[in-house]
Amino acid sequence: MTRLGLALHRTFHAVHHSRNFRLFFLGQAVSVTGTWVQYVASSWLVLRLTGSGVALGVVTALSFAPVLVFGAWAGVLADRYDKRRILLGTQAAFAVLALALWGLVAADAVRLWMVYGLAFLQGVVTAVDTPARQSFFAEMVSVEHLPNAVSLNSAVMTGTRIVGPAIAGLLIAGAGLDVCFLVNGLSYLAVIGGLLAMRPEELHRTPAPREGGGLRAGLRYVWTTPELRTPLVVMAVIFTLSFNFQVLMPLLAERSFQGDARTLGWLLSFMGIGSLVGALGMARGARPNPVRLMRSAAALGALSIAAAVMPSLPTELVTLVVLGFVSIVFMITANTTLQLTARPEMRGRVMALYSVVFLGGTPIGAPIAGWTAEWLGPRWGLALGGLVAVGVGLVGLRALRHRAGVRALEPAAA
Repeated sequence: MTRLGLALHRTFHAVHHSRNFRLFFLGQAVSVTGTWVQYVASSWLVLRLTGSGVALGVVTALSFAPVLVFGAWAGVLADRYDKRRILLGTQAAFAVLALALWGLVAADAVRLWMVYGLAFLQGVVTAVDTPARQSFFAEMVSVEHLPNAVSLNSAVMTGTRIVGPAIAGLLIAGAGLDVCFLVNGLSYLAVIGGLLAMRPEELHRTPAPREGGGLRAGLRYVWTTPELRTPLVVMAVIFTLSFNFQVLMPLLAERSFQGDARTLGWLLSFMGIGSLVGALGMARGARPNPVRLMRSAAALGALSIAAAVMPSLPTELVTLVVLGFVSIVFMITANTTLQLTARPEMRGRVMALYSVVFLGGTPIGAPIAGWTAEWLGPRWGLALGGLVAVGVGLVGLRALRHRAGVRALEPAAA
């Protein structure tokens, strides 16, 4: 095997070793591309209907508020029931909601309250989908391939950010907003087909006992396990206050760079390039550790501040490549730390809490970011979120050094 072949095998070894994961990986690649197409179109739709950054923040908040409310309970479902069947249901529901929005926009009947309602329903489906999907990786691949599978999934999520927004910009300019929602609705057929084609007997299932108090048991387990508690707290702060790119990027494109949907597509695509490079790099075997988590948090903040002050679109695009790289390193490190640390029978509940802090913080952070961008400008929204991330990363590094010092002194004290 050539050196290139060895490198590719090392990067994609979870795809090579698991047919079920290969089907899921390919289906996600198509489906998430459609999701990014819809994201750009829906952001532009809200701006066209209202011209308001606050309205954009409200839509984003409604999309993720159900995760904050119901996400932890959805983790109990993921631990107790067939994750593959749960995902078949959620993917079908996502498709129906996308096609409903396509029909409303195509008929020129869409109103802001309808967008709000569909966003909320999408959030309900997301609340059920996320913990099942995140914990499903451990059923498709063996433990030694799990970090690679998580990294490759992140590569799909971020790599499609390059293609999806670019497609959306072309479709909006050439065919109209409504076609974007149709494309997304049809894209779910790929992941549904992959799930149906899987071999259930090859899945590594570890169902949890159906004891009462499943949610309380999960919360107690996470709180009493520092290796889980610390990254979840760090993620909760950063995802709530520093990861509001969904709100800020459309406003940055329109107001800071006087652009249109194609400008937004460029911003997201260049950030996606950096994220893809970072995800593929992490897929080659990097193991998570607390120091990398804190350093990447601080770097994420510093680069967000840099992105806030870039004077021109070309310099902004270059900065976003690096920001995308660092942001995906932070996300993958946090995700794989939880996946590898959690006990199999608790993994659904642990990843449900991950979805709560990853997506559930958005209903709080998105309106704040939208309000800040509305009154101070989108650059201030980026900069203030960056300051929070820098602070969290530096405080975390100091705490890790203190903990290491205490442990070093314990044998001497004994």
